[in-house]
Amino acid sequence: MLTLPTYANKLEPYRLTGEPLVPRAPEVPLTRTAFAAAHVVSDPLAERDPWVGSPAVDWENTLRFRNWLFDQGLGLAEAMDTAQRGMGVDWPTAKELIERTMREAKAHPLKPRVACGAGTDQKLLSELKNRDDILAAYAEQMEAVEAAGGQVILMASRAFPAIGATADDYAFVYGRLLDQAAAPVVLHWLGDMFDPALAGYWGAADFETASSAVLDIIKAHAKKVDGIKISLLNQAYEERFRARLPEGVRLYTGDDFNYADLIAGDGTHYSHALLGAFAAIAPAASQALEALAKDDMETYHTLFAPTVPLSREIFKAPTQFYKAGIAFLAWLNGAQSHFIMPAGFQSAREITHYAEVFRLADQARVLSKPEVAVDRMKLLLKLHGVE
Repeated sequence: MLTLPTYANKLEPYRLTGEPLVPRAPEVPLTRTAFAAAHVVSDPLAERDPWVGSPAVDWENTLRFRNWLFDQGLGLAEAMDTAQRGMGVDWPTAKELIERTMREAKAHPLKPRVACGAGTDQKLLSELKNRDDILAAYAEQMEAVEAAGGQVILMASRAFPAIGATADDYAFVYGRLLDQAAAPVVLHWLGDMFDPALAGYWGAADFETASSAVLDIIKAHAKKVDGIKISLLNQAYEERFRARLPEGVRLYTGDDFNYADLIAGDGTHYSHALLGAFAAIAPAASQALEALAKDDMETYHTLFAPTVPLSREIFKAPTQFYKAGIAFLAWLNGAQSHFIMPAGFQSAREITHYAEVFRLADQARVLSKPEVAVDRMKLLLKLHGVE
């Protein structure tokens, strides 16, 4: 029994009710590609001036969590916004993270698929004055990802909106990068709810105009585009866009609110997954996708349905702080020994939020080590004055 705070500013007793899922690898090959976007934790004893400079990454715990995901048959989206790119993790740290993760992936018996974020954040926005500057910055990071053996994800860059880029500017930069890529890449459309600095991406404020701009890029370079990740938290937008993609180009949903229906599909089209939510709900995600591969839709929806309220809580506005909830659940599940994050990011969410995540994770059956979760939740509550 725990005493948990509520959003009504009350303390209420709570007893665990869920039957936890046991983390395991799928029994059959999955019919959807599933990338879980993973976070980073700092070394609590080595971190100095956490708001300044590069973080002191706790490599043991950070890589341990990645292997926990690999063991469940999930791929990994590395060094993305979930890993606090531009929010506490700089490019030198991200580059080392990519290199270390790729070594872990190559040594793992399941040989997981890993895609890695290439962006422009090694440069200050003030240094990226035009599209040639942006192209050069992207190319440098893309080369580093390919050298490490990762698939490239061309992350959305704040530099484009900062220079007021037009659709022609996006077409120029992305076209050159796709021509240069050694293998098909994943494009990345991150909505401004995740990063306000990305408003107006693809050169337009409205969805339809922006869609046409990026679709023109994809159609002109379809052989070099594995897919596009869309994180707009709007199911109808994603379904409309998905239906317009050229044959063979995948839609990777980044919709942490509506992933269950989008992955299941509408009978004609379906989405694959590149989700921060999957790092939070890994046992449910892995086993739901296994059920889908077995054509067991009842089990699929039974497993996913209770995870949606949990994901909506983790990704509540301000959405960009969602990384804290993912790290918190990794700690509760014993996949990491703490959840101290670069730039002290664990403080981005309040104790009431963490209490609600705890409740919903229990109900979603993703507290895989209940006794550990309860002990750790009690520690966090005591730190916040709740005995």
